[in-house]
Amino acid sequence: MIASLQGIIDAIGTDSMIVNVNGVGFKISVPTSVLSDLGMIGREVKLYTHLHVREDEMSLYGFGSIDELRLFETLITVSGLGPKTALGMLSAMSADQLAMAIASASTEILTTIPGIGKKTADRLILELKDKVGGVMVSTPAGRAAQENADVVTALVSLGYSVTEATRAVATLPGGGKLTLEEKLKQALQYLGK
Repeated sequence: MIASLQGIIDAIGTDSMIVNVNGVGFKISVPTSVLSDLGMIGREVKLYTHLHVREDEMSLYGFGSIDELRLFETLITVSGLGPKTALGMLSAMSADQLAMAIASASTEILTTIPGIGKKTADRLILELKDKVGGVMVSTPAGRAAQENADVVTALVSLGYSVTEATRAVATLPGGGKLTLEEKLKQALQYLGK
């Protein structure tokens, strides 16, 4: 299996890039975050990869970090969720945001991702909450994010993106002394700046 590739970017598409490794070009499907962070033709890049093999196709998926790769491989274990949908999920939000949404059982946040409906979101939460939650909650940032999942959900329902809502929640003071209304007010003040 191909675990990682390091080479020069030869071409960039809307959701993929061709990486030249010692004269061999590999077409790698990547999330938009990788395209925006690393995607410049002629630039050297290292990607952690997953080779997905089907009877009629072999596809290579690449990620900028091991954590993104692990989350992708965890997502594709969910029945009915293929690698293209998992890649789309990681394009819609960061690995941390996605893990937080699953660990905190935020169906509302997950359904903001294109192609993810309520049934799929419920299945993701049911099958992955314990797998993703154990890793997330072990970090202080993960605990803080989980405590404020209701604030993120409220902000998303008001029309803010998951990224904006998560950034606003990160500015809230810890300790659990604020009510939901106070947290929401402070987050809205931050977003209003």
